[in-house]
Amino acid sequence: MSGQGSAGNVIAALCSFFIPGLGQLVQGRLLAAFLHFVLAAILWWFLLGWIVHLWSIIDAARWKGR
Repeated sequence: MSGQGSAGNVIAALCSFFIPGLGQLVQGRLLAAFLHFVLAAILWWFLLGWIVHLWSIIDAARWKGR
């Protein structure tokens, strides 16, 4: 993935839109993907999962590689 605004980040953000953490997984960030997915799953029980879900989308879209 190139950097912010690249096609890879747009695809990752779309993936995170459907499943939190999937965009981070597409980018190869396993720990971040696990964190986003688990936090969203836990917080959806308290109707606050949308916060982590949005965070996951924005994080995938703004991530800059090495």
